[in-house]
Amino acid sequence: MSTETAHPAPWRPCLRGTRHMVVCGHPMAAQAGLAVLEGGGNAVDAGVTAGIALGVLEPEYVGFAGVAPILVRMAATGEVTTLSGLGPWPRAASCEYFREHHAGVIPEGLKRCVVPGAPDAWITALQRFGTFTFGEAASAAIRFARDGFPVYSILAHLIRENRDNYARWPTSAEVFLPGGDPPRVGDLFVQSDLAGSLQYLADEERAKGGGNRLAGLRAARDAFYRGDIARAIVRYHRENDGLMTEKDLAGFRAGVEPPVRTRFRDLEVYGCGPWCQGPMLLQSLNILEGTSLGAMGHNTPDYLHTLAEAIKLAAADRDAYYGDPKFVPVPMDALLDKGYAAERLAMIRDGEAWPDRPPPGVLDGIPWPGQGAPAPAGVSPEALSAADTSYVCAVDRDGNAFSATPSDGSTNHPLVAGTGLFCSPRGISAWTDPGHPCSVAPGKRPRLTPNPALAVREGDFVMPFGTPGGDVQTQAMLQVLLNATLWDMDLQTAVEMPRMASYSFPSSFWPHESLPGRLQVESRMDRNVVPDLTARGHDARWWPDWTYLAGSVCAVRRDTTTGVLEGGADPRRAAYGAGW
Repeated sequence: MSTETAHPAPWRPCLRGTRHMVVCGHPMAAQAGLAVLEGGGNAVDAGVTAGIALGVLEPEYVGFAGVAPILVRMAATGEVTTLSGLGPWPRAASCEYFREHHAGVIPEGLKRCVVPGAPDAWITALQRFGTFTFGEAASAAIRFARDGFPVYSILAHLIRENRDNYARWPTSAEVFLPGGDPPRVGDLFVQSDLAGSLQYLADEERAKGGGNRLAGLRAARDAFYRGDIARAIVRYHRENDGLMTEKDLAGFRAGVEPPVRTRFRDLEVYGCGPWCQGPMLLQSLNILEGTSLGAMGHNTPDYLHTLAEAIKLAAADRDAYYGDPKFVPVPMDALLDKGYAAERLAMIRDGEAWPDRPPPGVLDGIPWPGQGAPAPAGVSPEALSAADTSYVCAVDRDGNAFSATPSDGSTNHPLVAGTGLFCSPRGISAWTDPGHPCSVAPGKRPRLTPNPALAVREGDFVMPFGTPGGDVQTQAMLQVLLNATLWDMDLQTAVEMPRMASYSFPSSFWPHESLPGRLQVESRMDRNVVPDLTARGHDARWWPDWTYLAGSVCAVRRDTTTGVLEGGADPRRAAYGAGW
């Protein structure tokens, strides 16, 4: 543990409480989650309520019919469980299909759609760990969609920036360009069809559940995957050259799996499996465990260089090995082996950066050997980032913890007519190279960037944390976790401290371009940082003081001895917390 404790005061005060807390991507969703906790619901009820609400309040980033990877830790057992919340490619999709019909490109629109995974994940979380019905958990979201909410600055900005995309599809233009123009900050944003879809699921639950909560949840799920919603999705795909069928939807169940985990010094850190990039955080921690980070000083050139090179090494293994383990053999044990991490650490050179992504490790299995294509000159990091994601975490008075990263925004595919829903476009994260572990295949899940996490220090604290940000997610999470543990920061200070991010590996998003050597640094850091990193071979460049591209980390930390909670909500986006 570092002895350095003097840190600048955060812009926002650190949220503290003694009973329960929710922190997430929008203040209204946090308030909805807190109301659940105050009403007697547990962390899972609150997290699901806030998560469904985010699909209404942040439509530029999240959709109810998108993805929602979830991580739950129940205090009574200490057991951690993950729910993938990620659907597979339709049966008609394949590398061959995209090569034959689209010259190997995964085009915008319905052809990127995979089976929606989030509805099943929210309902499964309630079934296994919650106490609420779907109707209770969705009530706030229904109200926000039906009655509207005031447009905030990031929503207005992204709709304006993507105006031409929304205008391509009449169903999307009707909602996002009312009267033909993007909404302005403060305008009321109404999503009547979406409210109707959510209300339909709640009505089916009540009508067919017979007063039994679990039976009602099954009815709500069937209403989406086998009922009127499924029929509307399939009809829209059929009429607009999409690939989704009734069988694709009816046969889907989200994965319920054990987490991946590692020990970093005195911390146990948990993440989701290699169907997302979650293990990349754990690999980065393993590599850094053998370093003297505390002696380097916080956010010094030595410190940032070491973090950046560890991230690039972990990303190289991500690109070579991670994929749906139902389809590809992922050597997870070997990737998280401490001896292997020491071998990777030996590849970090103090005064010299790898000019591009370093090579992956040689492990069991056949790694993908490619590097991805460098982005054309003048392409910015923003252009390599899909309009992405949100995050929600909650901890209740019993110490149960919930961590979820719902995703899939609205900018590059249409709303399904009459539903207010857009099917998960997560196919944007796949490859049409059949040798890649994330290649397209019928029934195969593309690799997610969303990756909720949780850290536990036995006898001290439990901390769910996560962020939006595409390929920056694990990088931002790594820096905040180190801020909060190695550097003894309260959570609000930890999430506000300036960050950096590497783009020196293929983007997870089609067409998977990279910016070799690129390292972006928020300009609140010391002015000598970028020249020093440039001298080491990084293509280091300044970001603005605060940028949403650096992620929006949210976290709750509960002291397991006193029960005191603290929360951190990142001001880089619209994140807020609420607690008692």
